[in-house]
Amino acid sequence: MRQLIATATSKKERTSPRRVLLSTLLAGIICGVLGLLTPLDFSLHALRAAINIHPASNNIVIVKIDDESLKKVGNWPWSRTEHAKLVDNLSRLGARQIMFDLFFAYRADPAGDAAFAEGLRRSGRVILPITAGLEMRNKTSPLPQFSASTGLADVTLDYGFDMRVRQIGYAQTGGGQKTPSMAAKIAGWKILPDGSFPIDYSVDPRTFATVSAGDVIAGHVPANLLAGKIALIGTTTDTLGDQFFLPGYGRMGGVYIHAIGGETLMHGKPIDFGWIPSLLIAAAVGALAIGRRRPVVQNLILLGGAFILLVGPTPIEANLIFLDVSPGLLVMSVLLANLNWSRLRNRSTINEVSGLPNLIALRADPSARERPLVVARLHNYSEIVSALPTDSERQFVEQVTSRLCVGATGRKLYHGDEGLFAWFAEPNIPLGHHLEALHALFRSPIKIRSEQYDVMISFGVDIGSGRAPANRLGSALVAADEAEGESLKWKYHDPARLADASWKLSLLSQLEDAIELGQVWVAYQPKLELATGRIIGVEALARWTHPEKGPISPTEFIGAAEQHDRIEKLTDFILDEAVSAIAAASREGRTLGLAVNLSARLLTDALLPGRIAACLARHGLPPEQLTLELTETAALTGSGQDIEMLSRLQQTGVKISIDDYGTGLSTLDYLKKVPAAEIKIDQSFIRSLRDHRSDRVMVQSTIGLAHSLGRLVVAEGVEDRETLELLTAMGCDIAQGFLIGRPASLRSIMKRMKVDRGLRVA
Repeated sequence: MRQLIATATSKKERTSPRRVLLSTLLAGIICGVLGLLTPLDFSLHALRAAINIHPASNNIVIVKIDDESLKKVGNWPWSRTEHAKLVDNLSRLGARQIMFDLFFAYRADPAGDAAFAEGLRRSGRVILPITAGLEMRNKTSPLPQFSASTGLADVTLDYGFDMRVRQIGYAQTGGGQKTPSMAAKIAGWKILPDGSFPIDYSVDPRTFATVSAGDVIAGHVPANLLAGKIALIGTTTDTLGDQFFLPGYGRMGGVYIHAIGGETLMHGKPIDFGWIPSLLIAAAVGALAIGRRRPVVQNLILLGGAFILLVGPTPIEANLIFLDVSPGLLVMSVLLANLNWSRLRNRSTINEVSGLPNLIALRADPSARERPLVVARLHNYSEIVSALPTDSERQFVEQVTSRLCVGATGRKLYHGDEGLFAWFAEPNIPLGHHLEALHALFRSPIKIRSEQYDVMISFGVDIGSGRAPANRLGSALVAADEAEGESLKWKYHDPARLADASWKLSLLSQLEDAIELGQVWVAYQPKLELATGRIIGVEALARWTHPEKGPISPTEFIGAAEQHDRIEKLTDFILDEAVSAIAAASREGRTLGLAVNLSARLLTDALLPGRIAACLARHGLPPEQLTLELTETAALTGSGQDIEMLSRLQQTGVKISIDDYGTGLSTLDYLKKVPAAEIKIDQSFIRSLRDHRSDRVMVQSTIGLAHSLGRLVVAEGVEDRETLELLTAMGCDIAQGFLIGRPASLRSIMKRMKVDRGLRVA
């Protein structure tokens, strides 16, 4: 029987890697066809290019239209009279060819166009660019009066989202003729193949001879710099665009791409084998690896194959033979990970001390979901093991397991760490009496080498259910710990705890439903202007009344929404409801300011200013009536991006308030950077204002600092008249707290204002 099981296992192990190899080969083919791994291949090509780096030939001089040229000649675009001077001077300096990576497809001033056309005719060695889409459609060509005296070269570059160019076409075909690419023109190719070629980025772009176009026009160039060479003219400054990413060097002008492409073709015709050879190599290496039995040999074969794909292309790319290796690396990496993970997983399901299956094996066993799960917890296991003689832990565990199996022959025990044992209860055994009996067995100490050890044990039971073994194990373990805490021998799991846990886990989804069902509403707390004794505004506060659990603490549901990045919907709802209500009050002639709390997590949302502006416009509320409150920690320790977002919000017309001021680590420098209109002192300082001199000093200095920066000061947490009088004497601007008014509906606050327009706290 053992031989049969071993044979079946062996077959399964041999089949599984084959299946993985075939599936990853298929994935590699898909990645190769769709180009999903192209960015990785580009990075590997760049790394190999850095290893093979070599200087450019001395055949090309790049004439840079850079910042220095713009200063000397003038703002772009230049008059074509200047381009005519550029051509004349380059011709006079002996340039073999003059190639423009600049377009002359549109008419400018007639005199300049005529001068440029005459300069081109005099030179007779100028190449002007064209660009073309597929089959020369949407072609951009120079004006006929220019092209009549020049050659043409295609400068079309196919680049990705990251502005990287990997290949350049040899030529563009249209109208029955081929127009060579700028690279082919530089290399002097006469016979132009179809298709494109990979660029050899091992040519160091920093080694090209360069000269400023402004110096050429001014005639300040050494006579021998350009003699017999190709002058390649193009923009190299960010101001004029046409910037691409060159691996290893960052952003550079497109003229460098054409120069490196020309250098590539000067050394021969590049060969691009693509991704198929690497996939064939990976298939051969993978098949060789899974045919070996020893794990070490399998790993060495796969690692060796990966090493060949990583290192092998380096010397051949020096000879312009290119290979994409990412699909092959994908296949070997996945196969290597699968083989080692399978071996690790098999080892990870056995407890090393007892040789019994561990709790990982229990979690993976779905065969006994409907049977009660019992957990035995040895509470003093660690103390006993630390006192045992060397290498005696296994002997101790064997005695424990022998007692746990009394009365149940063939019981399958699972052994976890720290004295945890579990099993699925056998049918037709009275569980309560059985656990009582097992507990009685452990009244007798366990004897190891003449030493006796008392065992403290309790049992927890999760009755049969359809839940996963992992969930049931946690329930039984909780019951065992509760039994010990309540001095019981064993205990069933209390499902009421599970219901409470389920509520907490489903809180966020229920919150979203509650918003839709109208269970979430807005309460408003009034804000008192101390100088006039009038209510001048309110703060909007989120409230949730659950139909079964009643009012839910804002700390609970707002904190959960922030921690799990679900705060956006709640904020948008509160903002929309509050803005609508305040706008309606304004239309009735009762203008109130509105403060709404803003989570720091929303500062990374680029669409936030637009949503707020749209909300204000939708309800007709002036932006200056809205204040967004952000905690001091979020406002003053955020990134520069956060400060920029606050500035964008301020530009919409709304005000920014630093909430809970005094609880963070703000500095004067940071406080000056934050575009806040007011500072809201944390209630912990306000409530102890009467009793602690240090808090009075802090509040007084904060008011003075804020006023010196032109900001208002709001004190929150005002609960008694003496504190209110102290704040008034200190020059505080606005107070908020239970003394002023508890959070309530806006209707009740409006009624209160109607009764006494000049409300003062009695």
